Amino acid sequence: MTIYRILIVEDDLDMQEMMVSFLQKSGFMVSAVKNAVELSDQLKSQRIDLVLLDVMLGDDNGIKLCKNIRENNNIPIIIVSALSADQDRLLGFEVGADDYIAKPFNPQILLAKIKAVLKRGTKIASLAYRRNTNVYHFNDWIYNGKKDIIISPTGFQISLSKKETTILKVFLANSHVALTREEIANSIDDTRTQDSLLNNAESRAIDVLVGRLRSKIEKDSKNPSLIKTERGVGYIFSTEVIIKNE
Repeated sequence: MTIYRILIVEDDLDMQEMMVSFLQKSGFMVSAVKNAVELSDQLKSQRIDLVLLDVMLGDDNGIKLCKNIRENNNIPIIIVSALSADQDRLLGFEVGADDYIAKPFNPQILLAKIKAVLKRGTKIASLAYRRNTNVYHFNDWIYNGKKDIIISPTGFQISLSKKETTILKVFLANSHVALTREEIANSIDDTRTQDSLLNNAESRAIDVLVGRLRSKIEKDSKNPSLIKTERGVGYIFSTEVIIKNE
């Protein structure tokens, strides 16, 4: 089952602690930060499935942060704010927030909003990499999303199957992030129920596809340096990826 990762951006430490505790008990992986710098570091270092973003953050402005996040990715955002006037809500939606909840709030209402936003957002997120036409550079390899071709360090075009290409896109969009087999399967097949577990045959099918991709892009597929096995989790694309809009 996929465990969603939620990032709380809140400078009130008591509120932060309450939200972290409640959401962890509700089955989520939760981390919390209190300012824009920490937010940026978290977004760069791990996959985040949803951001709970406070508006009033001392020297930082949550509305501006929401706009900045939305300019770079499709992470679902729920604004959490003591400002509850209609104009405040509208401003949040105008800069890309997916939902809005006013303080003080019923934790169960927050949970319902999170589940609703994730349900809407997971399919959108799983499709995002398919529409991406950027050019990815990694370990002297080049993948051109617009032309849908991959070029080896020696300059030769490598032939990948449709499923191998799909998995490569998933890894390129989530470098240095450990992905479960279920998360990989969800990105490949939009018809899967997002929280369903893979059976043994389905898990093996993902392993076979990853193995085929390794055989084409790794120097030594038996000792991979790009796509590494993360024991107890799944796989991780462990190299830097530079994305260019060429």
